[in-house]
Parts: sequence; structure tokens; C-alpha cells
Amino acid sequence: MKSDFLKYQAQTTPHPLSFEVDRAEGSYIYHKNGKAYLDFVAGVSACSLGHQHPRVKKAIHKQLDTYLHVMVYGEYAQEAPIQLSKLLASLLPDSLNSTYLVNSGTEAIDGAIKLARRVTGRSEIIAALDAYHGNSYGALSLMSHEERVAPFKPVIGGVSFIKFNCQRYLERITTKTAAVVLETIQGGAGFIVPQHDFLRKVKERCQKVGALLILDEIQPGFGRTGKLFGFEHYHVVPDILVMGKGMGGGMPIGAFTASYEHMQLLSDNPKLGHITTFGGHPVIAAAALATLQEITETTLIEDTLKKEQLFRKLLVHPLLTEIRGKGLMLAALTPNAETTTQVILKCQEEGLILFWLLFEERAIRITPPLTISEDEIREGCAILLRVLDQVNAKS
Repeated sequence: MKSDFLKYQAQTTPHPLSFEVDRAEGSYIYHKNGKAYLDFVAGVSACSLGHQHPRVKKAIHKQLDTYLHVMVYGEYAQEAPIQLSKLLASLLPDSLNSTYLVNSGTEAIDGAIKLARRVTGRSEIIAALDAYHGNSYGALSLMSHEERVAPFKPVIGGVSFIKFNCQRYLERITTKTAAVVLETIQGGAGFIVPQHDFLRKVKERCQKVGALLILDEIQPGFGRTGKLFGFEHYHVVPDILVMGKGMGGGMPIGAFTASYEHMQLLSDNPKLGHITTFGGHPVIAAAALATLQEITETTLIEDTLKKEQLFRKLLVHPLLTEIRGKGLMLAALTPNAETTTQVILKCQEEGLILFWLLFEERAIRITPPLTISEDEIREGCAILLRVLDQVNAKS
């Protein structure tokens, strides 16, 4: 498998981990060699209910036996995507009542940008320094890291940047601004949470100048922070909400939600203002509906904050300088990138899956399934602490 993987499948880095997957269940991924690995990454926050969750599998099987793709998005009424959109509307603030289902978080970002420009008639988009919203041309255009953007230029124009959590930048939001796009919690930058009412003050500035606030909940959303959506912690409601990752319980999906009045603008002048063949795919929508029902009908969301406290209690070590984030969206920082890489690779050898963050090279990603048990948290933290001891002893 490994040789064919490297030979025939396009790669994203020169040195992929090349883990040979046999199967996965619950909080574990099993290697072809038969070894079980405790998963503290959950497909980079995507497998919110762990692997092979019975409710999600049942929903998929039921839809498989009914029909698969039948028509391009938005033409036929299909039960699973309708019920998913309806349930989202019932759980969100009243102004967020119309959902456009797409294939990924990055497509949802692109759709949200288009909608904001259509609503306001303006072109300027403001994003945050060190933000990550995806890698399509629209989402890539919101990235401030020149070394990552330069090889693919020209990207879309009209984008400028502010600093997350820095109120001095808010004057850059003007009557020329169509929208401000922010991650509710900055992911690739190191799981940076909003401080000093930053998000609320951005929303107030947007309202003052007639701009829209787009919040990217692709990673914080669907219970990961101890609320259904992260913005609920910060007393702010976005004009457009973007979601993905954990939404599908391991299936590929994204969405953006806005008011009915705003969303209708994508259906006329021009017609097909946004169009996608496979968005709202019935099998994937069924999986997402089951995932949302499981998250909201159980104690998973409130348990997330208890599990966060357990992680913070256990992960005390001289090599861990800080634990950032909220809920089960945590980043454990070491003194430097070299230490972090040593720890991540050694933990995998010991049966614990961890990963990196995109821009903060000192960070160890800890984003396990919401379904992880306290015993599994203790098991994984024991491995991590043992590896930290080993690395510390060699330094």
C-alpha cells in the first residue's frame, strides 16, 4: 500500500506519514500491521463522533437503499438535505435560517464571499492575519502568508487584512467593505481564542458601516468548543455562518447559512449565482443530519468542556509551555518546532495519533472525537507525557 500510495496518489508534502489504514472504530485507527492507535486528531476535527458511529452508519445505509445522486443541487426536493437545513435553522439564531449545502468548508467560504458581495454591492473583503479558510482560489486569497500564496498568484483582488484580537485595526472596516471574514477561533495560527469582546466589536463596526460579518466555524462548529457553534460563547451573531469538517461525521460536506432574504439573491440576477452538482448529496446529508441529531440530543456538547478540563489537568509537563483553545479544540505548545515534531512522531510509534497546526509550528494538535471517553483521554495523555519525558531527557 505505501509504495502505491506514494507512486500513484498525489501528495501534499514531500514526506507524508504514509500510515497504512486497515480499519477504524470508535476512538481508534488500526494499522495494516494489526496495531491499534488512539486517535487524538479525528481526521483534523472532522470525525466528530469518532469512527463508524452506529447512528451515522445507519443513516447512510438507509439512504443508500433509497437513492443516491438524482439531480444537480437546488432543483429537486430531497428529504435528507431538507431535514438537515430545517434542523440547523431551528438551532441557530432567527436571522440564520437558510442554508446552502456544498461539498467542503472551502467551497462554503467561496460561496459566502460571493453572497456578501452580492448583498452589499461592494467588493472589498477583510480577513485576519494568520487566518486559514481553505485552499480554493477564493479561500486562498484570504491568507496573509505570502510564501504560501505567491506561487499561485494572481488570487482574487480586493482583500486586506486586520490583526485578530487587535481593536486598533477596526477602523480599516469602512463603507467600501463588503464583509469581514474571521475564524471564530483561529485554527492554523495556533487555536487563538477571541479576547476582550473582539468579535462583538467587529460586528458593531460592520453594522456601523453596512458590512457583513462572516464567521468561519469550519473547525469550531458542531460541538467542538462546548457550544454547538463557537460564536455562542462570544455574544455575537454572524450575518453569514460557514461550516464544514465535523458537520458530516466523517463525510465530506460544507455549508453556509444566512437569512432567507440574503440567500435568495444567489438565485436570481444572475440565476445560478452559486451552483454545485453534488452539494446536498442525499447520502452525505443523511450522515450530517444523523451527526447533528446525535450531538444535540445527547450530552456530548456539555461533556466537551469537562473533557477539556481533564486534558488541562493531566497535561502538565516542563516541555508544555501553554495549552490553547477551547473544548476539544486544543493545542499543546512546546518550546520549539523541533520538539513538537519529535513528540508527534514518537507518540505515533507509541500508539497515539497527534498532528501539527499549519502556521504555529510549536503546537501539538489535540482534537479527538467528541465521543472520546475519559479513560481514553487518560490513556492518550499518559503516552504523551511519557514521550515528553523521553524527549526532555535527551535534550
